Amino acid sequence: MGRRREMAEVKRLLSLSRIVTLTGPGGVGKTRLALRVAAEVRRAYPDGVWLVELAELDNPKLLAQELVAALGIQSRSAERPDEVLIEHLAGKRTLVILDNCEHLLQACGMLVRTLLRSVPELHILATSLQPLGIFSEQSYVVPTLSLPANESEQSTATSDAVRLFTERAEAVLPGFTLTDRNREAVERICRRLDGLPLAIELAVVRLRALSVEQLLDRLDDRLRLLSMESSAVTSRHQTLRALLDWSYALCTEKERLLWARISVFTGSLDLEAAEEVCAGDGIDRAEIVKLVIGLVEKSVLIRDEGPGGVRFRLLETIRRYGRERLAVSGERSAIELEYRDYYRRLSRALKARLFGPEQMETLNRMRVEYPNLRTALEYCYAERAGLCIDMASDLLYHWVTSYHLGEGRDWLEQGLADSGVRVEIRARALAACGWLAIMQGDPESATKRLAESRALAEQFGLEQVLGYVAQYSGTVAMHAGDGETAVGFYRDALTHHRATQDPLGEVLALIRLSLAYSSLGDSERAVATAEEGMAICDAHGERWQKAYAMTALGFEVWRQGDPRRAASLARESLRTNRLLGDPLGMGISLEVLAWIAAGEEDYARAAELLGVLGNLWEATGARMPGYEYLAVHHEECVARTRRGLGDEAFRAAVERGTRLSEDDALDQALLERRPSPAAGPPPKAGGDRWAPLTRRETEIARLVARGMSNKEIAASLVIAQRTAEGHVEHILAKLGFTSRTQIAAWVAEHTSP
Repeated sequence: MGRRREMAEVKRLLSLSRIVTLTGPGGVGKTRLALRVAAEVRRAYPDGVWLVELAELDNPKLLAQELVAALGIQSRSAERPDEVLIEHLAGKRTLVILDNCEHLLQACGMLVRTLLRSVPELHILATSLQPLGIFSEQSYVVPTLSLPANESEQSTATSDAVRLFTERAEAVLPGFTLTDRNREAVERICRRLDGLPLAIELAVVRLRALSVEQLLDRLDDRLRLLSMESSAVTSRHQTLRALLDWSYALCTEKERLLWARISVFTGSLDLEAAEEVCAGDGIDRAEIVKLVIGLVEKSVLIRDEGPGGVRFRLLETIRRYGRERLAVSGERSAIELEYRDYYRRLSRALKARLFGPEQMETLNRMRVEYPNLRTALEYCYAERAGLCIDMASDLLYHWVTSYHLGEGRDWLEQGLADSGVRVEIRARALAACGWLAIMQGDPESATKRLAESRALAEQFGLEQVLGYVAQYSGTVAMHAGDGETAVGFYRDALTHHRATQDPLGEVLALIRLSLAYSSLGDSERAVATAEEGMAICDAHGERWQKAYAMTALGFEVWRQGDPRRAASLARESLRTNRLLGDPLGMGISLEVLAWIAAGEEDYARAAELLGVLGNLWEATGARMPGYEYLAVHHEECVARTRRGLGDEAFRAAVERGTRLSEDDALDQALLERRPSPAAGPPPKAGGDRWAPLTRRETEIARLVARGMSNKEIAASLVIAQRTAEGHVEHILAKLGFTSRTQIAAWVAEHTSP
């Protein structure tokens, strides 16, 4: 859709300055332009291009943490998020896109200034309603789409605005074409909307009910009043506001009410959430489905479908408009209360489903609901600290398995500072905070928090809390090298977990107990304990903790001298953790596979795995967090592999591993055997017939060529549909194509007979 001049200018500015801000009114296409520029300059940033979406972030204090998460840095340290960012980006040439900065202008300016000063190779491309106000910042006002010169002059070429209108109209109204008969009306509509992309897209939806001429007539009527309004507001803002007012007016009374209520959601939502939060006082629960369909048809709500099912979201401009309407209605406080309590209930329900067959769905639900969970926590904290830490404790495994470990600990620490929290809530939160401190490599704080929790739990007979305090204390003892004490703690934890009928706690304790027995050389008990944990998992249809139990068993089997079985167990664990998206679990499995490879004198494979692990642990923020006592085997693997290959060959093999994408690395790790030298290496980007595509993109391009949809590709590769969609978009951008047919033709040309 055009924008060639704009893209060239933004790229030129990026060559002049390390901070470029795209400004302009809402809906002008700042984000889309930034992403297209990023796709074209990607090769200039070998260490990555990262998109950080800030529209859903309302708390400026969490800005640096949001960047940590968006960049995939799973920090386990107690460092401030800005320090983690600087350490991670140091020495790297990276482009970071900060999208929608206007509501966090001061915080963005301060953080960008700090990062640019500390990381010389970092470039930042920001989008905002106004510049960040940083010295050396290059600001570019994104224009509206190009239009025909004037209404009296016959068009000689299709303008960008008309091209967008036509493309969207073809999608909304199959069979629509731009003809000599309707061209003038289309061009007049685009002019009335000032070539504003969002305004054009919203207007085109009306073609479902109106002709182009009828749309033009009604648009003129709606906008006539704007010429008499204050010139203090730009015409483009007035136009967008009028169009939103018009969309609002076209809704039924109940649709307007639902629009306003849905605006309380920070992220996307599903039908259940809409029914729980938005029903009542004028909307029956049974009406929600029909009203949601109405808002989707009017392009107020956007429908997305992924592995977790159908979800809905509002564009940010439309959400903010709805929140204004909600405030005027006087319902805001009541709806925010419903919203908060719904996510409190959901957090408790998700925690209860973490152990069992619904586990994958539960972990994905936690991730997709994260923006809403964060906002609900803010509402909880604003009312009462106890509400906040109760919910934050329920989300413990969300913090552990996501890139938000530090944020989870922050919520708990803030709430625990209030002495008025109920005892049982406080004791549970202290234990959760202790575990997060362990994961961040802060055993001193962990020991203190666990001691406080134990004292309260013993005083008030909180047996479930005592079970987790004992379990976490065992891990602290393992870190200190005291296996005997750790075994005592883990046995104590088992007793409490069995008394409270907590199978998740029981399996967690058994996994840790197995590793503790291994450290003491008690092979028989180590194997029996791990197998007992696996049996409990099988009885409950549980896969995640079984993967960790398999790793523990594989570790002990390897120590006993059976590398073949150990490798099989580690690979099976790796497959499960890959499917669940657990970087810690994947890392531990890869460690065991590297140790096995070194023991079998497959040094090239071991070195490549060490390179892969270097990337993974760097992104995580620590090596084997929670399992640091196993690091001695990592060091032995490094030393043995270096001796086996020699320094130069060792460095080359490790570097090969670091250059692999995560998908490629995991694919190779899961191979039973390495490809034979005669077969040659797998296709790589650059220097072969598949350039510029990565191995994963090549695989997806081939599936596209076979006529598979994004949904079918996702199912075939066991990835999220949105991930598949992202890969296809990257392929189109890299190859300069606009259709899947072009991809299929390109694959045919590049496939050997």
